[in-house]
Amino acid sequence: MKCLVTGGAGFIGSNLVDQLVKEGHEVQVWDDLSTGDKYNVNPRAVLHICSIIGNFEARKVMIKEFNPDVIFHLAALARIQPSFDDPLTTADINVRGTFNICELAKEVGAKVVYAGSSSFYAGPHLNPYSFTKWQGEEICKLYSEVYDVSTAVARFFNVFGDRQPTEGAYATVVGIFERQYKNKEPLTITWDGEQRRDFTHVNNIVRGLIRMSRDEWEGEVFNLGTGTNHSINELAAMYGCETVYIDRRPGEARYTLAELEFSEEMLGYASHETLDDYVAEWLEENK
Repeated sequence: MKCLVTGGAGFIGSNLVDQLVKEGHEVQVWDDLSTGDKYNVNPRAVLHICSIIGNFEARKVMIKEFNPDVIFHLAALARIQPSFDDPLTTADINVRGTFNICELAKEVGAKVVYAGSSSFYAGPHLNPYSFTKWQGEEICKLYSEVYDVSTAVARFFNVFGDRQPTEGAYATVVGIFERQYKNKEPLTITWDGEQRRDFTHVNNIVRGLIRMSRDEWEGEVFNLGTGTNHSINELAAMYGCETVYIDRRPGEARYTLAELEFSEEMLGYASHETLDDYVAEWLEENK
């Protein structure tokens, strides 16, 4: 296939690009590098440093020249907390950007595999990020129904693994704990630590996304998780470090757990890598 990956210089996107290249697909990446890193991008993929919301006519020329079979749309302003500070930019990129990508897919007859978010299950109106990602799902369904564009939605559950961010507002909790462990700092736990998350290795996500790209869809939603969750306290205990508790952050869900029956039935999706094994291997490598 010819595959376009928006956000392909980021954590999940770059892992997806690596696998697509490994499988022999032709891959282009669109990323503005606001949170991604050009050094994450596989050298056998073509990187275009560009925004999904700027200069739409130029993007139209680019996509017609490449003529992809599928667009994996992962570019977004991710994470809940930053969205409270700048809801307008979050909406611009996550909503208008998704409109743009679906419109471009319509132009060239490409499928769209859209990165949604499991934060939907805590309530789409709990924070601006969750709301805008849900709106992106609705845009995909609109383009399937009105314009006959094949679209599929993947809801990710707390992804961790290689290249996960460890610093700044977009860091994952596993990434934060790894940084703190290396720096011999206490692990910071928000709230009481009893909130539970379905931690999912990025390799599981990548396999699910690629399977979604193989068929035609009409906005169906696929959960990509493990069907098992851990509390933040349980995660912290795996590192065997001192911990400190900090205030609860607004917009946080108490509980996430992927229901996988539909993904298993329709995609043959299965989760393999586990949080326990990952942390144990990481600790062994970082003694």
